[in-house]
Amino acid sequence: SAVDAAIAAQLVLGLVEPQSSGIGGGAFALHWDAEQEALTAWDGRETAPATLNDEHFLKDGKAMSFFEAVIGGHSVGTPGVIALLDSLHQRYGKLPWKSLFQPAIALADSGFVISPRLHTLLVRMPKVAVNPAITAYFFEADGKTPKAVGTNLRNPDYADSLRLIARQGSKGFYKGKLAKAMVAAVQNAPNHAGLLSESDLANYRAIERPAVCSAFRQYRVCGMPPPSSGGTTVGAILGALQHATSTSDSQAQQWHHFAEASRLAFADRNHYIADPDFVAVPTQGLVDTTYLKQRSSLIQPGARMREAPVGKPPGVGSTRMVSARSPELPSTTHLSIVDAQGNIVSLTSSIETAFGSRVFVGGFLLNNQLTDFSFEPENAQGLIANRPQGGKRPRSSMAPTLVFESETPRLVIGS
Repeated sequence: SAVDAAIAAQLVLGLVEPQSSGIGGGAFALHWDAEQEALTAWDGRETAPATLNDEHFLKDGKAMSFFEAVIGGHSVGTPGVIALLDSLHQRYGKLPWKSLFQPAIALADSGFVISPRLHTLLVRMPKVAVNPAITAYFFEADGKTPKAVGTNLRNPDYADSLRLIARQGSKGFYKGKLAKAMVAAVQNAPNHAGLLSESDLANYRAIERPAVCSAFRQYRVCGMPPPSSGGTTVGAILGALQHATSTSDSQAQQWHHFAEASRLAFADRNHYIADPDFVAVPTQGLVDTTYLKQRSSLIQPGARMREAPVGKPPGVGSTRMVSARSPELPSTTHLSIVDAQGNIVSLTSSIETAFGSRVFVGGFLLNNQLTDFSFEPENAQGLIANRPQGGKRPRSSMAPTLVFESETPRLVIGS
């Protein structure tokens, strides 16, 4: 099935593209069941440790710098990829769970060739070689020179981790030996210790959520709901564009409309989107056709908005929230899979910035997804929706997407 293929592919990507994703990170997925004609969305986003508070990224009352916050266990959330893959497999998998791990195990044992992209990121990304485990794996004996393009890189520790999860299922990741190793690596990180606990891992669950769908011309565009901002922001951009553009527009005018529609969509995104289990998010209101038509009236053909204002979509709650950005750097992967029966998986997976937290344990990198929270919990105007809180899932911009025409899938894509 498409799910079987997605599992096998993700496990291999975690080995050969470790800077971007892996079992130490999180993911969002859309699944289309062709026989039932049913679309589901699956949230495997990382969660904040239960003991975390809203001042987690403050130092002397001020927000930390980005890399001060990233490096070490301080930025690590409870990983969600394995729980997500396990949930999908239980519902839609056909091949045995254990068999899906064999390609990645074999490749980890025999080794893979370091690609130009992996090597370039090792050279260019700051502060990669910051602890002995990550340095020994990616760098030469001097601890400074990244291993060359074409080097055969073996990872027996990753193979052993996968064997354990293949044999025991997701509990092999979230409980026992591997869980203890992750907690120890985070809590004893030499650069910046973190709060991840064995109970955080044992209590983690992937969540099935309703996809968020919006109208664009003759299409229905479906994406991931909060805590991802993917579905609402893609839908808001397209909805505003539909009303702002015409077939007579020049290419320059079309790009202008796209930029302005994006600014309006991100103004709402930065204000409203957060974990819906902690904050009331007006998800459907953000892609409401009437609301987006009203928003599009702010786009002027010959002028740039001085400031893109936050709107008031239908369903806005009474709790006052204020806008805030969170620093999200690009380092993520996406896969789109269709099987012979027409089942579809659109899966976007990430450890956040390239090489994540730099904490390397069990042959894989742990995420720095907690830095996707807003560093400050509030400002002079009020509380920030995406502020850090224990057990909360940080906002994401990952956007797995399916496009339908007359209820038939036409496009599977993601970013």
